[in-house]
Amino acid sequence: MRKSLLIVLLVLCAFPAAAQLRGHGGPVRALAISPDGSTAISGSFDTSAIIWSLRQNTAQQVMRFHNGAVNAVAFLPGHRVATGGADARIAIWQPGEGQPRAVLEGHSAPVVALALSPNGATLASASWDHTIRLWPTAGGPARVLEGHQQNVNGVAFMPDGSAVASTGYDATLRIWPLTGAAAPVVINMSAPLNAIAVAPDGEIVSAGADGNVSFVSPKGELRGTLHASDTPLIAIALSPDGRTIAAASILGAVPIIDRTARAIKRTLVGPGLPIWSAAFFPDGHTLLTGGADHMIRRWDAASGDQIGAVTAGAATDPLAAFADDPGARVFRACVACHTLRPDEGNRAGPTLAGLFGRRIATLPGYNFSPALKKLDIVWTPETVAKLFELGPATFTPGTKMPEQRITSAEDREALVKFLEKATK
Repeated sequence: MRKSLLIVLLVLCAFPAAAQLRGHGGPVRALAISPDGSTAISGSFDTSAIIWSLRQNTAQQVMRFHNGAVNAVAFLPGHRVATGGADARIAIWQPGEGQPRAVLEGHSAPVVALALSPNGATLASASWDHTIRLWPTAGGPARVLEGHQQNVNGVAFMPDGSAVASTGYDATLRIWPLTGAAAPVVINMSAPLNAIAVAPDGEIVSAGADGNVSFVSPKGELRGTLHASDTPLIAIALSPDGRTIAAASILGAVPIIDRTARAIKRTLVGPGLPIWSAAFFPDGHTLLTGGADHMIRRWDAASGDQIGAVTAGAATDPLAAFADDPGARVFRACVACHTLRPDEGNRAGPTLAGLFGRRIATLPGYNFSPALKKLDIVWTPETVAKLFELGPATFTPGTKMPEQRITSAEDREALVKFLEKATK
């Protein structure tokens, strides 16, 4: 077996298909899970956000709007979602639509965190312009909270909505009362802070560049610290009941912490690359993580195991009929976003059924980028190979497709031959 295809196969065996969601072309910077646990939204350095079905392990929609990394995502009332980007903008989306319903502008530097108030009336954003902004979800001007001396990296609401807590690179944690004229409570910490979460009882949990998880009372009293990692912690997630903390590190390990005992119960070990984002399911023990390897993984935080092993060739495997085809192994990285049969319909990307001989952006029923409709490309074995040789951003500028290249000519040839058979 050719070396490049062997590497693909080994990765697939190590991390089974249902245990991971693949579609981003860059590190997964942000994650959020819907309250019912059926849907997730992810944001990436590839400038896209993806809405995922967690029941089918498939991408439902790729959203492209930001002129830079999508650093923050959140679910909003009315089935809407919000994305915050390195371009300092926040986009409000109605799933299924190709462009955002609204764009919130006011920050002057990257937006890196979003949080929704308990009553759903306010969206808080944290930015590297040293501010927090509070946006009414029904529309209207934002309230600006100023005080941090450096980048604000995290923001979270208190359970009763009476205050927001924030963390920053200035090594402070701040609690901002939202009623009255009281000044924020400022807690000086031992190192820059990268993330924050608030438990149902109001205890604030923060993750630091020194590898410490800190515990702060609702009034701002430092209750304790736990050294969770010898490398910086860059993301944090709390289970809905507040009992369990997932603290993600720059080297890819995720300590799982019992918040009451202030103790590490186990450590999830990934591929050794930064874990940029984490989110718990409503059940409190299933966890999603997003990493620098472009993947979203599902874990059982209670056991430390990855979830969803699928035996190659099982009935749930859409590529079961092509188990021995080397091109199918290459295509497996695309299966989250594309189907091969006309009766399977579109996912985040259009179905590839009947691909060859079709002009780009002409498949009925799919919302293509306006830029693609202007291109003079007909899909042939040669143009498909060129797409993956140059990358979608170069060959099809304006595409919503995550950036992915296949550097091996042999792998590109195998993929094209597979598609010729599988899409007829």
